[in-house]
Amino acid sequence: MSVVKIGILTFHRCINYGSYWQARCLAEGLRARGHDVVILDHASRRIDLAEWKCAFRPTLPEATPKADYPRYREKILRFFRAIAALPLSTRFPLDAPLDAPARMERCDVVVVGSDEVWNLLHPWYGRCALFYGDGVGGQRLVSYAASFGNYDGWCGLEPAWAEKLRNFESISVRDQSSRAIVEQALGVQPEVVLDPCLQFPLGGPLASEGLEPEGQPLPARYLALYGHSFSKSFVEQVRQWARRKKLPVISIGYRNDWADRQWIGAGPHEFAPFIAGAEAVVTNFFHGCVFALRNAKPFACEESRYRSNKLRGLMATVGGQHHLLAEGAPAGGCGRLLDAPPGAAMLQRIEHFRSSSARYLDRALAAPPQAG
Repeated sequence: MSVVKIGILTFHRCINYGSYWQARCLAEGLRARGHDVVILDHASRRIDLAEWKCAFRPTLPEATPKADYPRYREKILRFFRAIAALPLSTRFPLDAPLDAPARMERCDVVVVGSDEVWNLLHPWYGRCALFYGDGVGGQRLVSYAASFGNYDGWCGLEPAWAEKLRNFESISVRDQSSRAIVEQALGVQPEVVLDPCLQFPLGGPLASEGLEPEGQPLPARYLALYGHSFSKSFVEQVRQWARRKKLPVISIGYRNDWADRQWIGAGPHEFAPFIAGAEAVVTNFFHGCVFALRNAKPFACEESRYRSNKLRGLMATVGGQHHLLAEGAPAGGCGRLLDAPPGAAMLQRIEHFRSSSARYLDRALAAPPQAG
């Protein structure tokens, strides 16, 4: 395969472990295939301010304790350092006119995805036409593991947005909800592929800034907690299981007062090995499930309204619907999930989708035949 210059359009500057790792894994995965890859580094002061405010107050309407602000600041700074080390293009203004000169670096192919790049309801990226291909110009346009996030497929896709998707040579999505939206809008069935964090290895050394939660050594055995705003019934089930197993519950990235320890200031380079070293994982986030699966860890996930489309789509893909627990689920279900790692059938399905996702990329990145 000839070397292709690829530009990735995604949400790589979010203060979010999943956003960082999906961007890095996709870039490194495409580079491992022999291509020249950059992450197209769009800039928006409006979005930066919204992102940073959310990073300092992630559990609204619950207020952030004043003592936690320095911890969230440390987390943000660790993200800044990690993002700066990604293979970034020259920065360009996200909100510039579509015909502005030097809007973005020229590439042979622009890959849009992963993440909620087509979510019209996203609080600050919603209805950003760049992720639908506007402003890409004559560059070839494909998607990889794109998602509409919490945008409800029953709403349909407005004709103007659907028409923009027709500019894509190849479309793949990462969940069934997004697949249904594209199929309804365009009359074609896109391929479902794995999130980059499941599809590709993490790559070279993580350059962790230290696996020491809040200055204390990480214990040899622990239960990893990733997320926030869990229901009381789920919390009680998790606490009972952890006490029975004599495991401390360590919350990463967010404050959960019911956890034994808080590691709010962890950056993305701490997150990946933290999940890999856990005895089990409890979460209500999409990438909490993804990282539990890539490490074959026992896990339980409480559904949340905002993330239900993504979570249900992931679990349908890997055959893990029983790992999703609704609020108020019967006692005992959480403990049974945490007692055993994902079954062989789930891991086999992941391998199957790794193969089909790789074949999709082969087709999508291959140069189209020349006319005549």
